[in-house]
This record gives sequence, structure tokens and C-alpha cells, in this order.
Amino acid sequence: MAFPEDVLTKDEHVVLHMHPHWKEAIRPVLVLVLALVGLVAAWIFLPDGGGGTITLYVIAAAALVAVLWLTLWPILVWRTTHHVFTNERVILQHGVFSRDRRDIPLGRVNDHSMSQTFIERLLGCGTLTIESAGERGQSLLRDMPAVEKVQTTLYELIEANHDKHSLGDEEMRDIMRESNREAREAQQP
Repeated sequence: MAFPEDVLTKDEHVVLHMHPHWKEAIRPVLVLVLALVGLVAAWIFLPDGGGGTITLYVIAAAALVAVLWLTLWPILVWRTTHHVFTNERVILQHGVFSRDRRDIPLGRVNDHSMSQTFIERLLGCGTLTIESAGERGQSLLRDMPAVEKVQTTLYELIEANHDKHSLGDEEMRDIMRESNREAREAQQP
């Protein structure tokens, strides 16, 4: 499922759009393979007619439920989870039927860190923790692909946002000169 571009503001653009790491699909694919293997084995080894046919139908129904619950649903959840980094904010969205979205303005990000287990380092993913000002505090983005690069990009976005919304040295000097000039003029009779 694509991320809806209509939630972006006029001057906002997407820098990174990611889903959780593909390792999230390993267990669902294994369940699918095991269900198919079990169904084929039951079809081959169960006797034809009577109890064998009924047992085959029961196994097929159980395999179908397992595939829907343990394969299709996790894949849908994975595909509808979006981690979007724009030049203005971080957007965290998930949900298959209903949708939850959290926007973290870059100016409110206090801290960000990443961690990786040994297996995650091998797979190239990890957990990105974003701490922001406000009630919710920390957001954990588990199984983030290329987490080191994402953290670096987030740092660059935060710095660019800070520079965009703050005065530079020369601008500050101009303000101070103007303020001093106005103070001198106010003191003169």
C-alpha cells in the first residue's frame, strides 16, 4: 500500500519512505510453506474415501485458517506500516482496516538513537528510538532497514530544519546593530 501524498503540506517533500525490514515476512512465509507441505502430505498419504476424505478436509480447513491468520494478516500489517521522513516531520503510520498516525515535527525531536542485536547487524536492520517533546515521549521503530543510514538522515533533517528556523550569525549581528542604533536614538534628545 502506498503512502498517501495528500497528507503532506505544500512545501513538504518525502526524503525517506520505509516499511519494516523484510525479516518480518520470514515467519509468515514459513507458515505458508508448512501449511502447503502438510496439505500435500495429507493428500498423498491419507486413504481415499470415507474418513480419509473428511480428515483431508479438516486439515485443509486448518491450513487455510493458519495461512489467513499467520501469513496473510502479518504481511498486510507489514505492508501497511509506514515510516516516512520528510523535510518537516517524521510520520509513523500503521493499520490495515483502521489507521493510526503519529506526526513528530523535526523541531520537537530531542534525541534519537539506534540499537542492533548481532542478528540485526547481519541482516542490516535495527531499532531506531526517537525521543520527542510531548506526552508520548519515545517512539520505537523496530526492524528499521538500514537503521544507521536512517539515523544519519534523521540527524541531517533535524539540523536542516533547525538552520531553516533559526537566525544565522550575520542575521543576529544585524538585529543587534539595529537594536543598538534604536537605543542610541531613543537616548538622544
